[in-house]
Amino acid sequence: MLQNLRRSSPGAEERVIVGLTEEADKLVKQLTAGDQRRRVISLVGMGGIGKTTLAKKVYNHEKIVEHFPDCRAWIYVSQDCGPREVYMQIINQVSAPTKEQAEMIEKCADWDFLAKVSSNDPDCLGNVFPDGSNGSRLLLTTRYKDVALHADARTIPHEMRLLSKQQSWDLFCRKAFLDADTECYPPDLKELGEEMVDKCNGLPLAIVVLGGLVSRNTSHTEWKQVHDNISAYLAKEGQMGVKAMLNLSYIDLPHYLKPCFLHLSLFPEDYVISSRKLLLLWTAEGFVPEQDDRRMKDMAEVCLNELINRNLIQVVRMSVNARVMECRVHDLVRELAIEKAKEQNFIGTNIADPLSPSTSLSLFSPKSRRRSIYSEFERASQLDFIAKCFKVLRVLDLEGLEIECLPSMIGELIHLRYLGLRHTGLKMLLPSIGNLRSLQTLDINNLKQVPNVLWKIKNMRYLYIEGQKEDVPLQIDTLQNLQILSGITFNQWIKNNSGNLTCLGKLKLEGRCEVEGVEFSNSIAKLLSLKSLYLTTSGESSIPPLAINSCLHLSKLDIKGYMQKFPKIHEFSQSLTQLTLEASRLDRDPMVVLEKLPKLLTLRLRAKSYLGKEMHVFANGFPQLKFSGLDELQNLVEVKIAVSLLKTLFWHEMARIRLWDRTWLFGTNMVEIQFCRQKGQTSASYRQAVKELGSFLERGIHKKPMGRERGKLNHGH
Repeated sequence: MLQNLRRSSPGAEERVIVGLTEEADKLVKQLTAGDQRRRVISLVGMGGIGKTTLAKKVYNHEKIVEHFPDCRAWIYVSQDCGPREVYMQIINQVSAPTKEQAEMIEKCADWDFLAKVSSNDPDCLGNVFPDGSNGSRLLLTTRYKDVALHADARTIPHEMRLLSKQQSWDLFCRKAFLDADTECYPPDLKELGEEMVDKCNGLPLAIVVLGGLVSRNTSHTEWKQVHDNISAYLAKEGQMGVKAMLNLSYIDLPHYLKPCFLHLSLFPEDYVISSRKLLLLWTAEGFVPEQDDRRMKDMAEVCLNELINRNLIQVVRMSVNARVMECRVHDLVRELAIEKAKEQNFIGTNIADPLSPSTSLSLFSPKSRRRSIYSEFERASQLDFIAKCFKVLRVLDLEGLEIECLPSMIGELIHLRYLGLRHTGLKMLLPSIGNLRSLQTLDINNLKQVPNVLWKIKNMRYLYIEGQKEDVPLQIDTLQNLQILSGITFNQWIKNNSGNLTCLGKLKLEGRCEVEGVEFSNSIAKLLSLKSLYLTTSGESSIPPLAINSCLHLSKLDIKGYMQKFPKIHEFSQSLTQLTLEASRLDRDPMVVLEKLPKLLTLRLRAKSYLGKEMHVFANGFPQLKFSGLDELQNLVEVKIAVSLLKTLFWHEMARIRLWDRTWLFGTNMVEIQFCRQKGQTSASYRQAVKELGSFLERGIHKKPMGRERGKLNHGH
């Protein structure tokens, strides 16, 4: 199941990079120069030496983005990966293809492309990326030189180098002293630090982990203790570099973090982990220290951030408000987690057939401490076995397993806290689901209908039921512990007494909306803890007139659907920091209202949210705005905007941009304009448009320089 999801991402480029600038520049020249044959430039080196970090730096380099404007893809190729899976990874990273483009993808011979590939199987590469003599390039990362030579015998692989002594010290300081100036450290720690760094042998991952190990305390006593522990450990185990540092980092974990770390052994290599799901699993497993129920998920997030700070988890994607959305685990760290999990009987793996006696001994013996199942069963009938043999089961995650129906015996798992059934194809839940009195999280989608028994599960905290096919009555107002409710329909919602949901912080309503405006606004106003509200209508129905000014804590609003009436400024929550509109079909410029929101940080206006031709934003508007996205506003031809108000502008599918009063380019904020290609626009006309806008900015900068402030122009897909 887990293997079917995305494996890796280029998005979260490392903030702290040492010693790779020259190598990156050299690789960029290799990728953008040379003949038209397909070339494979390989990065070869041991685990933890920085291959992926360097690849990300090159992949996101502005010269690479400019040279390969039509297609760039970041791909993971496992040993059992076939051409079709690689094609799908490419498709998911470029615009939705037309029928003709889909045929090109099948052949993959007519594209000028750059693909970053992580693979130890070169045979798959030749099948997927034939030599079309069109200047295409592959950037391959692998531990094995023979794989690199097999992929392209005519190109010399780039062999990664260990860091020098000075580079090692610079990287360590930036991690140990939280990115402070490398010269600003207590002098009495230098000798201890240098001795510890020397033991890392120039391996970046070992240095990063060591930095995380000592970053929480900069007293000489604490550092001396770590120094002595490293020396003693190396003398005993005879290990050097990353293996030693990872083991010591695990030993140093406080008791409440160790199960969270061991739990990471469940996920496949290079798997991108949803932080939402991870936090819910940790909570259900009982890893998070018992506290006030409303703070359990917050405490789980603290644990996640601490593992990130210790450099045992890598961030893949963050939200605009700097919260981790996706993460991953380095393969060497994952190997350690698996090793420690097996040592401590934390988890059993590799279930071939749970009905066989041998498997029962390995997974279900009394020595096993697990009360959870995350497995890729070959037959849904094996679920009967679970219900019979696991009476104290806490977590059952079957995401991605094709299931026609759940056995009724599932209702006997009265200790179950987490039930994950997303993407299973399951259409019905049996009424016995109401017997799961300990259930805290139910995660399922695309049911035909939800049985009206969930009101019995008084411990429910997180309920995800998106994509219901039938809008049948559903009582949920008895769930006073509910914190997240996602996927209930408008008609189901309005028949409940929302005033009972005193803990509800996130609400997502969807489906046909036949609700009267005042009644609907009143039902939302009763949610005293509400922080996030998502409204999505279907068919020809519309969002009713909305007044949410009484929601004092509401910070995020996401509306997708035709709005009968756009709220006035006094009808919005003044605490709003994020707003997204899509398909709202507004005929009047919404900026007149939105620019007055005092705390708004992020604004996204997506397809058909605004049907007008002009948009105006004045100098005194949006006092806090940091991000603005205008996406596929097909009628919009002119934007008059004080660009100094915005730190980043994203413009998608727009015909023209007019920067109003160019003197605003020289405000105190650095302005980055990301100018994106229009549908059907050729590469030549796109580059010419970018060049003209760049010249405009440069003329303004020359005319009126302001110290080091300047406009910055980027462009991409």
